[in-house]
Amino acid sequence: MLIVSYSVLQMDTKLKGDIAEQAAVLHALKRGWGVLKPFGDRLPYDLAFDVEGTLIKIQVKYAWLDEPSGNYVVDNRRTKTNRRLMLREAYKISDFDFALVYIEKLDLFYVFPVDVFIDYGSEVHLVEAEKRQRKPRSAQYREAWELILQASVAKESCVRSPVQLGEAGF
Repeated sequence: MLIVSYSVLQMDTKLKGDIAEQAAVLHALKRGWGVLKPFGDRLPYDLAFDVEGTLIKIQVKYAWLDEPSGNYVVDNRRTKTNRRLMLREAYKISDFDFALVYIEKLDLFYVFPVDVFIDYGSEVHLVEAEKRQRKPRSAQYREAWELILQASVAKESCVRSPVQLGEAGF
């Protein structure tokens, strides 16, 4: 009987993405949030969290270790694949509310608001080693799950109360 561990296997990007998504689901469920998963890959977000009745669109990314720099890296562009062609395109601010960047080896997430995430160039570098005197810009988003909770409260306060039948001129 041959037993092979996943660390020995070369994981493709789809598997890495699935692992990151499942980790995001677990973290959300532990916080008491509902999780919705869209069908297919056509939407610009991977999940939606139901946070106290407010839906928050989530894009999930898997960060890889860049050996020479010692940093974890994630591409902050959308990748569309067609049988032979891989197209990268920038996300728009309306595509999702938060990007969750997963570092599997450390089982942790960076929680980036969409505007911050798309403001980076084509890649986001996450520094986990204590090799700098000054913390990188990304450090404030390390395990910053409270940003999602704050956004749900802000979204909720922008939603108007439902209109009763007859009040809207029907």
